[in-house]
Amino acid sequence: MTTRRDDPGGSRPRPFGGPRRFGARPGYGRPPERARPSGAAEGVSVLYGWHPVVQALGNAGRTLHRLLATENGAARLTEHFGTLRIVPELVRPSDINALLGPDAVHQGLYLEADPLAAPGLDDLPEDALLLALDQITDPHNVGAIVRTAAAFGVAGIVTTARHAPGATGVLAKSASGGLEHVPFVTVRNLAEALIELGERGFTRIGLDSEAETSLDALAPTRPAVIVLGAEGKGLRERTRSCCDVLAKIPFSGEIRSLNVSNAAAITLYALGRR
Repeated sequence: MTTRRDDPGGSRPRPFGGPRRFGARPGYGRPPERARPSGAAEGVSVLYGWHPVVQALGNAGRTLHRLLATENGAARLTEHFGTLRIVPELVRPSDINALLGPDAVHQGLYLEADPLAAPGLDDLPEDALLLALDQITDPHNVGAIVRTAAAFGVAGIVTTARHAPGATGVLAKSASGGLEHVPFVTVRNLAEALIELGERGFTRIGLDSEAETSLDALAPTRPAVIVLGAEGKGLRERTRSCCDVLAKIPFSGEIRSLNVSNAAAITLYALGRR
């Protein structure tokens, strides 16, 4: 018998009907009751894959509801943590596929949890480095931005309730655990939030491929908020008007644009230094 491709760990899976471990509920091998990609209930975050699940399990601020794991996935978690905060239910990889779809790279782990508490603008540190997202709706891009933000010590990501993906599923997988370290600050109106941040002394830097100022001409500063626009549309006019400076990445090759998550990484490296 060979190890399933989407069930990491390298060990041989036990035949069905063998001894259960890790506190699995009776009925091993039956598909979970709910087969909805959005999870068990509205408002519940769905996390899958090694890094998102491990980071969530290690975050005492996460309220956990349900953990599904293949035998190899559960063994890896136990090896990593010792005692788990929640007892996993042992399932087949195909059972998780039924929840997420066959293309999801879940690595034998699926977790349902409450969303993390979202701070307000007033809760952010006075010397913070922030990101603001202007109607970036692709969950892969937003997730990659979150991962980069966690790597560069960003204190929060300002976004709107509308025209923004939920912090669950594909976004959480792309963030690779970054959701546990960089909170979303959800506001009703992005322009008004930028105005408020400006009144608090934040330098508002909009990334714009048509800007006259080059990114390498700006000195790192705190507090600051880097404003990113959607691919194709860029920053909206009202958003642009709320920025103190517009800057562009100085490209030297024939391609003059980047994926927004790559642009975020370059900008954070350039402006995130103290």
